Amino acid sequence: MSSPPPDDGEGEGSDGNAGRKSLSYGEAEYWDARYVEEGGAPYDWYQRYDALRPFVRRFVPPASRLLMIGCGSALMSEDMVSDGYVEIVNIDISSVVIEMMRKKYFDIPQLQYLRMDVRDMSMFPDESFDCAIDKGTLDPLMCGVDAPLSAAQMVLEVDRLIRPGGVFILITYGDPSVRVTHLNQPGCNWKIVLYILPRPGFTGKIRRHVLDPVPLTERGRLPDGFVPEDPDSHYVYVCEKMQVLTGAGSPTINHIERQGEE
Repeated sequence: MSSPPPDDGEGEGSDGNAGRKSLSYGEAEYWDARYVEEGGAPYDWYQRYDALRPFVRRFVPPASRLLMIGCGSALMSEDMVSDGYVEIVNIDISSVVIEMMRKKYFDIPQLQYLRMDVRDMSMFPDESFDCAIDKGTLDPLMCGVDAPLSAAQMVLEVDRLIRPGGVFILITYGDPSVRVTHLNQPGCNWKIVLYILPRPGFTGKIRRHVLDPVPLTERGRLPDGFVPEDPDSHYVYVCEKMQVLTGAGSPTINHIERQGEE
């Protein structure tokens, strides 16, 4: 399965396959038809868990209650359970893929699958997750109809669901010039740290360690003259929800502080 085209023109995106009705990437019907066509074959967008593991292990303690946004048919949640994660709630707009994944993982209690639109997750109460991960959901919304509105709805819902001190990890092809504005919705108070990860199979030389953060300017842009070694890199935004904490603090913040001491 191929990724949507890197279209940040905030307009409607559609699949060019002959015989398929033109649908927006934000519509359930598009994804239902796509998953029926693919027969439930597993596919991980952008990166597999082994490449993302350093970020996940650094920022997300295994005991976290985790929301996997736009899970699709990816193996990432299965791989995370094998790595010790104990509660992952997977959501997707496609009822077809959710039913496929429920049947596939019926015997793994750590995984739950729910059909849900990320722009309206009202069935979840406020601050009910320690972490949310999006690997290829905001990007299709940015190719769809009413892209800025869809992005705002998604980010505000994620912010509502994450506990203070929790993190939202966004993996995207969008550089800061086309993503930071959408992350910084009015009412959100994220501390955003950016990492850049070469695409799978890239054989060029990388000067930085993947866990070295990339500095952002005051306007949330890459520094002048900064060019990733891989022009098709993926951008990993680790967004910590900054609010006044009371009591013992959040498990995620405690975990991050311990990681920093090691």
